[in-house]
Amino acid sequence: MTALAVFVAATLTALATGLGALPFAVVRRPTRAWLGVANSIAAGAMLGASAGLAWEGLRAGHWRTALGAAAGAAFIAVTTRVLESRKDVHVAGLERADAMRMLLIVGVMTVHSVTEGVGVGVSFGDGRALGTLITVAIAVHNIPEGLAISLVLVPRGVSVLRAAGWSVFSSLPQPLMALPAFLFVEAFEPLLPAGLGFAAGAMAWMAVFQLVPEALAETRARSVVAVAAVAAGLMLAGQALFPS
Repeated sequence: MTALAVFVAATLTALATGLGALPFAVVRRPTRAWLGVANSIAAGAMLGASAGLAWEGLRAGHWRTALGAAAGAAFIAVTTRVLESRKDVHVAGLERADAMRMLLIVGVMTVHSVTEGVGVGVSFGDGRALGTLITVAIAVHNIPEGLAISLVLVPRGVSVLRAAGWSVFSSLPQPLMALPAFLFVEAFEPLLPAGLGFAAGAMAWMAVFQLVPEALAETRARSVVAVAAVAAGLMLAGQALFPS
């Protein structure tokens, strides 16, 4: 397996994230009234992904995963405080609170993509067959992650094309990290549990303290819990069917 082939494979997993925006290209553009449901789905998907990441990390190293999760949650909490202190946040036509939500979810998913890129590179270091299997699994996982990003961005006025672009952007660390991980497998493999924990903690914090409260402000609590539970269950089921 050549380094170029590993880079191309990881790039394809990143591009798959953009497919998560496709549902918004065939349905009527949602209004802000639908924001509560969208946030509930995104929160559930992120919680499901976070649980899967934590479980995968714990199997490789308990303490490294736990420390990584604490660091991830703390990082997002501090980042939120910094963004909230600024009144002039403008991104992709959004401003203030909406721009902050966009920066947070894209940032969280970007952090998560770092671990996925390392996973692709390390898996190819163990052989072409395993690397191909892991690459396909991560590409499949990336589609609902792109949907989670789009569910936050599109109802806030971001176009479908831009939502797809930001989704792909959040996965760019995958090809960037896959190459060095493939070339230096032994150095990167011990870092995986901490990386998985960091991503899990960041995603869980974002879901619980950002998306769920905003969903509750727009939709009844029963609806939020039900929708989030279904989304989390579907995400976990997908991870079980396509384990990475």
